[in-house]
Amino acid sequence: FVFGGRSSEHAISVVTAGAVLRAIDRTKYDVLPIGITTDGRWALTADDPERMAITDRELPSVAQLTESPDGAVVLSADPTSREIVYTEPGAVPKALGDVDVVFPVLHGPYGEDGTLQGLLELAGVPYVGSGVLASAVGQDKEYMKRVFTSFGLAVGPYEVIRPREWDNDRDAARRKIADFAGEHGWPLFIKPARGGSSMGITKVDGFDGLDEAIEEARRHDPKILVEALLRGREIECGVLEFEDGPRASVPAEIPPVSSHDFYDFEAKYIDSAPGLVPAPLTAEQTERVRELAVRAFDAASCEGLVRADFFLGEDGEFVINEINTLPGFTPISMYPRMWQESGVSYPELVDLLVQAALRRTTGLR
Repeated sequence: FVFGGRSSEHAISVVTAGAVLRAIDRTKYDVLPIGITTDGRWALTADDPERMAITDRELPSVAQLTESPDGAVVLSADPTSREIVYTEPGAVPKALGDVDVVFPVLHGPYGEDGTLQGLLELAGVPYVGSGVLASAVGQDKEYMKRVFTSFGLAVGPYEVIRPREWDNDRDAARRKIADFAGEHGWPLFIKPARGGSSMGITKVDGFDGLDEAIEEARRHDPKILVEALLRGREIECGVLEFEDGPRASVPAEIPPVSSHDFYDFEAKYIDSAPGLVPAPLTAEQTERVRELAVRAFDAASCEGLVRADFFLGEDGEFVINEINTLPGFTPISMYPRMWQESGVSYPELVDLLVQAALRRTTGLR
């Protein structure tokens, strides 16, 4: 069970880990929690879900949970071994046993983006969730949109500012954004191209504050995405892999949050903005968004699970905003709530994900 990580979503991963550890069937699985610190060290951590929660608006971290400040966990790269070893300075390395399956709850770069998945492929260890390609596509919003467009899924207007554009000629980058605003209007959303949990996103109403918004996004990712405002309702849908293929949950709706300008990090995780599950849609709209969610899952070659996020426009058409290949599993997260409403309890959901991972082999499939 791997959580934490080097991305700016470290704390949310820890919160997710606590929720899954509470739910997993301990009579069926022997769980070994491994936390990745913000500097990348794999550490043996306490199996203590209560210490993994947000308390008094304070975010948890792996560093608070490690058994030793110097100990490290190493996964063998030998696909015939699957052995995991714990080392401490001056001590004999200790074998912790063979790994049957890894359940990663890492969000963002160095975990959700295909990097961890590549490591596990090399080690020959099955894991929950999508493979290298789908994970990378699901993390990079530019290429995600390109894939969706090629499969006939509608996406909203967007522009990309690459690192060298901002570094080499900021005036040209600002003109590019100005041309985009001239075509699609203000406000615009400036966001990291490869981020999540609504971190680093700023809504800008004009050129005042644009540079600050770009720098805020670049704190999380040197490549940024500029998106036009899509007017409509925010609808989400979960996809889960069963033995006979992927199925969609009942959809949910994220209503406007009066105390927040948009559904940002604080609205999601600190102030616990409620979602409506199921979403108040017509039967036809519900069936349509569920169909589109499975199409998005297949378009990106996903496995295991996905949360697909849409806008339902004033014209009645759905536009896909993004997918999350490792969506949040916090107690307030929409993905488990949607499946709960669909008849799959939290423990059952965790079990189905582990069983789907065990059915798959590593390598080409």
